[in-house]
Amino acid sequence: MAEIEIDIATQRLRLIVGEARVMDVAISTAKKGGGEMMGSECTPRGRHIVRAKIGGGCAPNSVFIGRRATGEIYTPELDAAQPGRDWVLTRILWLSGTEIGKNRLGNVDSMRRYIYLHGTPAREPMGVPASHGCIRMRNEALIELFDRVEIGTVVVING
Repeated sequence: MAEIEIDIATQRLRLIVGEARVMDVAISTAKKGGGEMMGSECTPRGRHIVRAKIGGGCAPNSVFIGRRATGEIYTPELDAAQPGRDWVLTRILWLSGTEIGKNRLGNVDSMRRYIYLHGTPAREPMGVPASHGCIRMRNEALIELFDRVEIGTVVVING
């Protein structure tokens, strides 16, 4: 069984299958750091699982709103028409916390905070905190990860 490790301090995601590290990529977590509270715009820490996989088969740069593909494909022109938008692209791995009182239920529930691993425009930097709480990835890396994990895969966020 695979396990995803996310390290906020180093801005890295690693996919471990058995004893082997099969992916090690730069990511971007929350600009405001780690934290669990609803509305904090922080990346929640602790043990999670992949609760849902959304967007399988969609084209790279497909635009999502409310976890649904809009039918649009992200372009610089679309970006220019909507300045400041936090783009959710390509695929979504929706996380659910597993630690009651830390990242599950109440005001710390990662799933109700809509915490995802998702694709982002190529202009967004990787390796530096910049998101509003989610874990941003390069679209190609996200597709690879999406295809390698199942619903229920453990995701441990350290930091």
